[in-house]
Amino acid sequence: MKEKDQLGFIHRFIPSVHHTQGRSMTLLLLHGTGGNENDLIQIARMIETAGASILSPRGKILENGMPRFFRRLSEGVFDIEDLKFRTYELADFLQNASKVYKFDPEQTIAVGYSNGANIAASMLLLRPEALAGAVLFRAMVPFEPESVPNLSGKQIFMSAGLHDPIIPSRRTKDLLYLLRKTGSNVSLKWQNSGHQLTQSDVSEAREWLSASFTA
Repeated sequence: MKEKDQLGFIHRFIPSVHHTQGRSMTLLLLHGTGGNENDLIQIARMIETAGASILSPRGKILENGMPRFFRRLSEGVFDIEDLKFRTYELADFLQNASKVYKFDPEQTIAVGYSNGANIAASMLLLRPEALAGAVLFRAMVPFEPESVPNLSGKQIFMSAGLHDPIIPSRRTKDLLYLLRKTGSNVSLKWQNSGHQLTQSDVSEAREWLSASFTA
């Protein structure tokens, strides 16, 4: 069995076109409910125009046949025990994948949407060493940590919809305030939209990524 088949997640890895030139950024793509490992690849190409490597796993949990990264009890109510287990599992996958695909885990940035953004936020809180930063589209507080981790030096971009029927603005603000307590460099952009991504989400994420992680 090939090493990549032993990593535990159905996934895609696309190496950087600049790998031989020493470019080390890798984007960890984390889809929303009902998505898969292909969903965010086009978004990644649009926000990281210089050609980072891409690692895109498919969530293992099925909710009415739709893949997710962790269980929930109802809309906006998470199974915290499963969330934490899946967070550690995903962080371990990332670490092992970096060895198989020969990318630098310290230069990995999560790009998550909705359910994927929530587990990315959970990784920042539980396994902060796993990520250099994150792009969080439509995220909320995944859980309340017993102690706030030190995320100084982490770069985090949040993009939220003003008219999001799934994530009210107060829940977005709760995550912003929590991340600020960690010492991370976090910015939030409000979009005149709902839960779905817009071109403005993409263009502002691209601008932030270029400014925050210059090769």
